[in-house]
Amino acid sequence: MAEATVTSVPRSSARGAPETGYGSRSYRNYILGILLTVYIFNFIDRTIINILTEPIKESFGVEDWQMGLLGGPAFAILYTFVGIPIARFSEKHHRVWIIAGSVFLWSLMTVLCGFATSFIALFIFRIGVSIGEAGCSPPANSLIADYFVPAERSTAVSVYALGIPLGGMVAYVFGGYIVGSLDGPIIGALLASWNWTWAVNALDWQNIEGWRVAFAVVGVPGLIVAAIVKLTIAEPPRGYTDPVEMQNREQVGFREVLRILSQKPAYWHVTMGVTIASFVNYGVGQFFVSFLIRTHELSIFDASVKIAMALAVMAAIGTYMSGYLADRYAKRFPKALALIPMFALIGVIPMHVTGYLAESLWLAVPLMMVGQMLLYTYLCPLYAVPSGVVDSRMRATAVAVTLFIVNLLGYGLGPPLIGGLSTILNATFLSGLDPALTLEACKASNLTAAAQGACNTANADGLRWSMVLFKCLYLWAIFHFYMASRTIQRDMGR
Repeated sequence: MAEATVTSVPRSSARGAPETGYGSRSYRNYILGILLTVYIFNFIDRTIINILTEPIKESFGVEDWQMGLLGGPAFAILYTFVGIPIARFSEKHHRVWIIAGSVFLWSLMTVLCGFATSFIALFIFRIGVSIGEAGCSPPANSLIADYFVPAERSTAVSVYALGIPLGGMVAYVFGGYIVGSLDGPIIGALLASWNWTWAVNALDWQNIEGWRVAFAVVGVPGLIVAAIVKLTIAEPPRGYTDPVEMQNREQVGFREVLRILSQKPAYWHVTMGVTIASFVNYGVGQFFVSFLIRTHELSIFDASVKIAMALAVMAAIGTYMSGYLADRYAKRFPKALALIPMFALIGVIPMHVTGYLAESLWLAVPLMMVGQMLLYTYLCPLYAVPSGVVDSRMRATAVAVTLFIVNLLGYGLGPPLIGGLSTILNATFLSGLDPALTLEACKASNLTAAAQGACNTANADGLRWSMVLFKCLYLWAIFHFYMASRTIQRDMGR
């Protein structure tokens, strides 16, 4: 632990030059690639629960509101409260070690989710995932700011933020494939064909569902990524690429960070805009595969691999382009970091609402793809603005404060509230179709064809209209991005 505490070294003694970035360009690109990989695994392990909602509901016999708790508060509460202490710790200590340890912890907890014997146990392991993931983004964004010069940071941050849509895409592909074609009996038969008797006898393979296998398959590779981070990423001097006038080695207290942020109105408006967008996005995302299964009668494989993956590709394009355009046109349009997501969200609302209400997938999917590309332009400001309004002494803390607000309100409230609304609307539509039916009655296995049809219709419509109503909240986010555009040039020193 000799390197546990890191002090800044003289700028002249570090590799590379402050005017171009820390290390060679190829090494900087490698670092960005590794951090992107870390963030991809971060979101694979975070969002895999979205794909597995339906089979987990069936295994434990729970409702949408309970799955909303599993997808939201189980992850968001400790993720937000642990994030700031970890960020403060990373302002003074080895950021690479913190990231590597975090990857190891959340990957291990993801694997353990597959071994949960009850809904409560799964809830606890999800909390473990959240604690690990809390140590990822604050130190990672601090590293990016020290490796890349200010003129390249928005692009670099947008590449890092690609981990969100790409992680979701990988989770959809592997989660959908594994649940659809790989479960305990298949693995047990494969092990038996190899004469691995010890492995066959290790677990009761005949009773292991596919969703359990999915957790293990996506969690194990993260343990390897943790080792790669520790062995190949160098800790750069803090503030290495900052302008000379921003160089200050004096440590800053948490209250001072909040005082400085309080003087940056653009920061708070961007944070609120991102929080509202995340509230909607996390809420809808928790149940999107369920929406495709219930409304368009797709299998988990078709819903996650063929459609959700296509939307994730479009989201990745929107994420990268927002940062690239913000850097490319920074001098001509210094307000771009606020205006790009503002105008994009204006287009998202009609695209997504029309897509959710469309009966034909041939109409719905193209509309949702365009909307998804526009939507994810909000991710670049999520990291670029908090890192840009403060200096190197407080970047990890500023990002952590932002993530505290975004995840506590967005991730913590979005999934359970849309799940609760879906349950309420489901019951309302059900009573309108057949007053004798209840949500509990719909769980029975001996329903008539008419009663089962009414249950399925109410279940689908309740979720569909919940998603439509949530999408209208983007109007609130649009207002905050507009307000941010009025002062963002001054607040970021442009």
